[in-house]
Amino acid sequence: TTTETIHAVTSLPTHQASPALLAALARGRWGIENQLHWVRDVTYDEDHHRARTGNAPQVMASLRNLAITILRLTGAGNIAHALRHHARHPERPLETIKKVSC
Repeated sequence: TTTETIHAVTSLPTHQASPALLAALARGRWGIENQLHWVRDVTYDEDHHRARTGNAPQVMASLRNLAITILRLTGAGNIAHALRHHARHPERPLETIKKVSC
């Protein structure tokens, strides 16, 4: 077995900041981060994208987040598979957006 020490800053009072609560909060935060960023890094290969100046990186990240959100709202479990599915027919993305907005 190994022991790992993690330091964190919190605004919780000492009597509320139990180790179990802090661990649950940290895991929850990283779960959200990993769920979105892993998809952006792996599926969209975001680290190798060429948009690096001006507002382009932020705009592209926002568009990717929007696409991921729309696909998840319509029940896509595998974002990469859903992107390939939508890429095969140009009308599919618009049909999917209409489903979300109704």
